Amino acid sequence: MKRAWRFATQAVHAGSGPDVHSGAVMMPIYQSSTFAQSEPGIPRSYEYGRVSNPTRTALEQNLAALEGATHGIAFASGLAAADAILKCLRPGDHVLCSNDLYGGSYRLLRSVYGPLGIRSSFVDMRDVDRVGRAIGPNTKLFWLETPGNPLLHVIDIAATAQVAKRHGAHVVVDNTFATPFLQRPLELGADLVLHSTTKYVGGHSDVIGGAICTNNAQWETRLRFQVKCAGAVPGPMDCFLLLRGAKTLHVRMERHCANARHLAAFLGQHPKVDRVYYPGLASHPGYEVAKHQMSDFGGMIAFTLMAATLEDTLRVLAGCEVFTLAESLGGVESLIGHPATMTHASIPREERIAAGLGDNVLRLSVGLEDVRDLENDLAAALATA
Repeated sequence: MKRAWRFATQAVHAGSGPDVHSGAVMMPIYQSSTFAQSEPGIPRSYEYGRVSNPTRTALEQNLAALEGATHGIAFASGLAAADAILKCLRPGDHVLCSNDLYGGSYRLLRSVYGPLGIRSSFVDMRDVDRVGRAIGPNTKLFWLETPGNPLLHVIDIAATAQVAKRHGAHVVVDNTFATPFLQRPLELGADLVLHSTTKYVGGHSDVIGGAICTNNAQWETRLRFQVKCAGAVPGPMDCFLLLRGAKTLHVRMERHCANARHLAAFLGQHPKVDRVYYPGLASHPGYEVAKHQMSDFGGMIAFTLMAATLEDTLRVLAGCEVFTLAESLGGVESLIGHPATMTHASIPREERIAAGLGDNVLRLSVGLEDVRDLENDLAAALATA
């Protein structure tokens, strides 16, 4: 019987033992579009690169192991993974979403699937009673981000999943911010775990990818069908880079979390900062839930400037030298962004403001640099506000 492995050992070894052909310790890049067949229609193991590829299989098995899942399915991007889930719905179906949601997910739901007859609504899922009131007769999916993007709302996955199950709905949890090192939604009742592997899994801002992990065999069949039919798949080189990144996920996340805790405390004491959104602060409304369902609090921080105009906010952005003004997150380098004009610009202003996302909100992806340099960088930038 195979011995049980802990997270760090799985990260390094799951899905990628020595190559059976060459003995290569690292999974090779199988850069092939097609594979030889034993007989017509009977492949030896792989058939065609759109359907599957050995390097992709290694990545999928690795991610499934990290999430505690039976199945992992890799996609060309996080949105391609989300799109594959939504393609399994039909006109008239309803998706109930958290209102602290990535702007690209919002755009996909409203602008692509809305005109096709798939309805979506957005509620504050931190309030389980409000979630219950928002369910309709055709609600098929609960779509959660926790911690959310960008205000780091924390949703009780187990409690929300119980509500969903009572109404026959399935639960999708976007686990991009937390990663499986900090949070394992399937163990809390989720049916599907979604990742933009571009972010922390890849970890080096050099590859685009997405993944879905599940223990549900029916969902696995549906999603594999979408892979075969729609073809939004990562190439072998992408899979190689993502697998390489996954091997150090646990080490990087420890540093991301440590740096973020330090900067959240620093920002919380700064006279030009009005509010800090970080689930590791005892003042955060979701602190107790996060402490229960996460092993640490992540590397993402949002904060608002004190009585700042948009011009003040833009000056702070321009004043950073170590933090790079850029979209995305989860890389080794620290990034700063302005959600209202960047990642969440696709959300109508009135909806953004109602959700608490004003023009004075800044989002940090805290990297692996020396935290003293990061603190000094923010101090100098805030002095310009």
